[in-house]
Amino acid sequence: QVQLVESGGGSVQAGGSLRLSCAASGSIFRSNVMGWYRQAPGKQRELVAQIFSGGATNYLDSVKGRFTISRGNAENTMYLQMNSLKPEDTAVYYCNLWRPSGNYWGQGTQVTVSS
Repeated sequence: QVQLVESGGGSVQAGGSLRLSCAASGSIFRSNVMGWYRQAPGKQRELVAQIFSGGATNYLDSVKGRFTISRGNAENTMYLQMNSLKPEDTAVYYCNLWRPSGNYWGQGTQVTVSS
């Protein structure tokens, strides 16, 4: 079983920065895909960024150049550096880990960007 815990959310003004962290515990293996999703009120959950076990990354078009996903030195940590935040980035952000044997989610952390 895998447990994911996010931290680092909060409230910032437009143009500000936040860094989200995800700590995974349990049976973590290298062959997985980790990612950040977000869900704004009244909208569907969407993929923001993902990082594959080999290091390749993928981003939502609207965050390219502003957000950076990375893994920590310990294979059970992941980060999302968010710069130049916009009000439309306001959402609950979820950490996700996918591997062939299962798909796991954190509880979510709120990010609020005011104009």
